[in-house]
Amino acid sequence: MIWVQRLCVAAATGWSIRFEEESGTARACVDNDCLKSWRMTADTRRRWLVRLGKIALVLLVLFMLLRWFEYKQTYHPSRSFHVGAAELGRAWEDVHFTAADGVKLHGWFFPANTNSTRAHLAVILCHGNGGNISHRLGLYDALLAGGVSVFTFDYRGYGRSEGRPGEEGTYLDAQAAHAWMKQKGFTPTNLVVFGESLGGGIASELVLREPCGGLVLQNTFTSLPDIGSELYPFLPVRTLGRIRYDTHRRLPRIHVPVLVMHSRSDSLIPFHHAERNFAAANEPKFLCETAGDHNDGVVDREKFIAGMEQLWRRLDVHP
Repeated sequence: MIWVQRLCVAAATGWSIRFEEESGTARACVDNDCLKSWRMTADTRRRWLVRLGKIALVLLVLFMLLRWFEYKQTYHPSRSFHVGAAELGRAWEDVHFTAADGVKLHGWFFPANTNSTRAHLAVILCHGNGGNISHRLGLYDALLAGGVSVFTFDYRGYGRSEGRPGEEGTYLDAQAAHAWMKQKGFTPTNLVVFGESLGGGIASELVLREPCGGLVLQNTFTSLPDIGSELYPFLPVRTLGRIRYDTHRRLPRIHVPVLVMHSRSDSLIPFHHAERNFAAANEPKFLCETAGDHNDGVVDREKFIAGMEQLWRRLDVHP
């Protein structure tokens, strides 16, 4: 049994084993060749560990680059103002308010005409991912044509709002805007949340978190992973993406009137996103086909106003 003990010792130390037959017996050889083989095995093991470390480092860098790319594609804030609110030629209020986590925010409030029969109604406008509130005066003017008030605000990191944008942060910002409108005296059910492009993902979340009277989705994608996988099919957007803004999944849980506005000429967010959002929404719901490309603003003002009238009439009848 001595050869068995030698075999176990050799195996335990990692040395290679050579069997020789001598008179019907076998023995374990631990010689210079075995020791050299063991050293080669250790060197190979170290080389593989180095290679695995390099691979892990490359994967980590790629993951961080994807996080950075996702963030940069989602948010395009601008600090400089294009025009001032006074350019609309009507009364307005410069608003400073604070989100629940302490971030200071900025917005503009445009009151409805004093003789309007819809002065009790108001729009909270969640704008798209680019620029700031100063780049959308044409949209405010078209909304004000409905005889309602409009409150537009900048998310954190945009315009004169402090902080840095992020998904949960934008939701808190919208809730702060909703709270400010309640302090202004508006009944929550008279507040319509208007989401433009990325803002649709913020608006749909606000309607779930706070009581509101209606939801408008203008040129809004179904979810960020959906549009991301269409724009960048070569990237693992659905697997590794962390920013969601999943309006499509929220719509079945929303029970206020929904208006979907979208242009078939939108080259950034295809019209099928509007069709899927509309199909997912509960009644009452309305679909309005607008004109122009994604960033063209309100191209056909009359068509835009007519689309909004569908929602306003519904709220007139069911206040």
